[in-house]
Amino acid sequence: MRTGIVLTVTAGLVAAAAATGLAPRAPDLGRQQTGDADLAATVRAAVDDPDGLRGLAVASIEDGRIRAAGLGDRAPGGPPVGPGTPFEIGSVGKPLTGMLLAQQVASGAVRPDDRLGTVLPGVTGPAGGVTLAELASHRSGLPRLPPGPSTWAGAWWTSLTAGNAYARDDVDRVVADAAGLEPGDDRGSVSYSNVGMSLLGQGLAARAGTGYPELVGRDVLRPLGMTATVVATRADQLPADRAEGATAGGRPADPWVGAGYAPAGIGVWSTAEDLARLTAAMLAGTAPGADAATPRFDAGDDRRIGYGWFTSRYGNREIVWHDGGTGGFRAYVGFDRAAGRGVVVLGNTARDLDALGLRLLGVTGDAARGSIGLPAWIGAGLALVFTFLGAQSLWSTARRGPDRITVLSAAVWALVCLGLAHRLGDWSLVPGLLWPVGAALTGAALVPAVRRWRELPGVVGAPRWRRWTGAALSLAFAGLAVAAIAA
Repeated sequence: MRTGIVLTVTAGLVAAAAATGLAPRAPDLGRQQTGDADLAATVRAAVDDPDGLRGLAVASIEDGRIRAAGLGDRAPGGPPVGPGTPFEIGSVGKPLTGMLLAQQVASGAVRPDDRLGTVLPGVTGPAGGVTLAELASHRSGLPRLPPGPSTWAGAWWTSLTAGNAYARDDVDRVVADAAGLEPGDDRGSVSYSNVGMSLLGQGLAARAGTGYPELVGRDVLRPLGMTATVVATRADQLPADRAEGATAGGRPADPWVGAGYAPAGIGVWSTAEDLARLTAAMLAGTAPGADAATPRFDAGDDRRIGYGWFTSRYGNREIVWHDGGTGGFRAYVGFDRAAGRGVVVLGNTARDLDALGLRLLGVTGDAARGSIGLPAWIGAGLALVFTFLGAQSLWSTARRGPDRITVLSAAVWALVCLGLAHRLGDWSLVPGLLWPVGAALTGAALVPAVRRWRELPGVVGAPRWRRWTGAALSLAFAGLAVAAIAA
């Protein structure tokens, strides 16, 4: 008995010591900074919690004056973030598509009530009947993404691997998917749709006889001098000096690239300096398609929407804004016309930046305090559950498992669970030192499993083929999980 206890404690301690060096560590906002020192100090003071942040690029626009700063690192141990460092901006690209519509309406090229099918003939059926204005204001009734097993399976896999969620979505696929869609009962009310904004941008590009990246570059980006902003539809078009994205828990995340969803912000990279030029021109009313920011429709919760741009009321103040998020980046752009102020905040982790942006605009109250959203709580739950679930199951199986195949399966899954906890957990909310504790329990649980191994039969229970099949499926799923961990 005493020998067993000693071996168990020793195995646990050895496992904990080995795991401590591999313990997950959440990103933390680095001390490096570049650009305007006063702005950098203001941003640091406004950050309520640096955990989950790695680098920030920030610009402040006030009375036409632009200041910009970089804080933290582009990548773990990498060079500092600068005001000109490219970040993936996600859905902040949607207002650019809204501005294209406003510009083309002003020039007479299209009308707001033109039907999608007239500018993008490949979209047939009910979806072709929605108007351009409905698409630009998320009132088309089209879903956020096309429904179906392939969409959800792809989203599940990329959430496991932090991969590119839009790798297969070229223009033809987006158009083909849309042909089978029908607006829902919520048509006419605001319901966020990546599909709708993508179809709008592809339709405007088709009407202009060019591709979306070329159209937005010609009509919006170059007139504003946004030369560092890139719409990358292929991996080889990504900016060379870009920041590297990561989950809030620190896991590296692949860039999102896919030509079909480019008008919704997929593959759009920009800098704090470039987006400051956009914001300054929006404040001045001189940006191409600036009328897109005019609020036209009620969006609920003290919000209205124009073409891509939201307007929210905070007390007696109105902020025009849009945020963006991808697998490893967050972005926020907002401005207060009455005060002549604007702000750009870009981050290279999946930590929300809206509350920070509002604080930098001088908004106080609950909206500027921020909150932990459902995805973060899910990530924290995954960290805790997987860290201890495998060890608990192995403890039980090691003592009562009927055969070797059951014990082996439990041992394999205990190790896999530790890997899943490390990769999927949000370690900005859960202390990383809990992971070595889980490793210690797993290591300790291996001792009774090994000690019982000789006395156990290979497999028991009837029919045997069913037991072997179940074990094979269990190990196959474990292999799939290992592939997700390693990806």
